[in-house]
Amino acid sequence: MTKKTRASTSGAAKRRKSTLPARKAAPRRPQATAPRPAAASSDDKSTIRRLKAQLAQAEARIEALQASAETDFLLDILNRRGFERELNRSIAYIKRYRASGALIVLDVDRLKPINDAFGHAAGDRVLKAIVATLLIEVRASDVVGRLGGDEFAVLLWNLSETDARAKAAAVERAIDRLSFVFDGRNVSAGASAGVAILGPHADAGRALEEADSAMYVRKAQRRHET
Repeated sequence: MTKKTRASTSGAAKRRKSTLPARKAAPRRPQATAPRPAAASSDDKSTIRRLKAQLAQAEARIEALQASAETDFLLDILNRRGFERELNRSIAYIKRYRASGALIVLDVDRLKPINDAFGHAAGDRVLKAIVATLLIEVRASDVVGRLGGDEFAVLLWNLSETDARAKAAAVERAIDRLSFVFDGRNVSAGASAGVAILGPHADAGRALEEADSAMYVRKAQRRHET
């Protein structure tokens, strides 16, 4: 083949390439965008406010029911359930932070004869006066509860065994000084107190048993003293 023929063939090939249609670029897919939340209508906002108010009322009701379940309705102090909850919580704190505390269990000495002679209204008056005395004798950080009937408990924070026993004796003296007049007769009640010390190895059940046993020993001593 001559140079002229090759040149013409090359030129024809170039013309064919130039006449081919240009390949179109693939169209880009639109990027997905998150849909904008619809603006809350006034009805929706009103519903939200109403539901929040109902929730707040329900929570307040739950708190009130829980408090009433752990409160002595006559004396307005913790009942046994509420006091044991506080005792367990306090012992956990004592164990964790190496704190100290004491438990006093106190029994009214002559409540049954007062109830039998003058009625339960008289006995209730005695119990209320004893609780008022206990609240005066202890600190705001201490806890007073009614374990049942004529038996009370006091949880004392951050004091030595000597101080705890001194406080138990002071509580006995303060209650012994109480005097009541029923049907023209002067009446006193008195109380006996037992102490258990709360330390790093304390247990709520054992502490209550220990203080209760000490209280009965003290009650027997007081009978011999009178």
